[in-house]
Amino acid sequence: MLTGIRLVSEAAELAARRHLGQQRKGRGDEPYINHLAEVANLLSSATNGEDAELVAAGWLHDTLEDTETAFDELSLRFGPRVAGLVEECTDDMKLSKRERRQKQIEDAPAKSPGAKLIKTADKISNVRARIFPSPTREQREELADYVAWAAKVVASCRGVSAALDSLFDEAVANAQSVL
Repeated sequence: MLTGIRLVSEAAELAARRHLGQQRKGRGDEPYINHLAEVANLLSSATNGEDAELVAAGWLHDTLEDTETAFDELSLRFGPRVAGLVEECTDDMKLSKRERRQKQIEDAPAKSPGAKLIKTADKISNVRARIFPSPTREQREELADYVAWAAKVVASCRGVSAALDSLFDEAVANAQSVL
């Protein structure tokens, strides 16, 4: 079984390969891997680097919904906890965007502490990516919509990490300053 830095490194490599060519919403044509790196880094900071499985899951949190990666592959390569965290954070892409968003709000209170950390780190990264120096009206509207929804998800994830809670609040304040 992979552990520590090796686990995180292997997860980062798989994430980079599986998300190759994908672009991120927000910040222009930023490679999608930058989002995964930011989420993993936020998780590493929040746990003082003491939870390699959580950080690995942060790297992989979008692989099941955005790539051809299967749960069994993650479980075999990274273990049941990493695969379980990724699965817990995976949206059902058969649902509409509105339905997926509502399901995230409804499901957040029952998430494991690790999944709540990933959800919060993901929302921090996504809010940050939607903040533009001189946003257009459309960018402001999209940002306001995203922040309102993300705040509802994160509300049920609070209390696991004061550091991530604070960073989310900071991201929201920065977003509101351009609205």
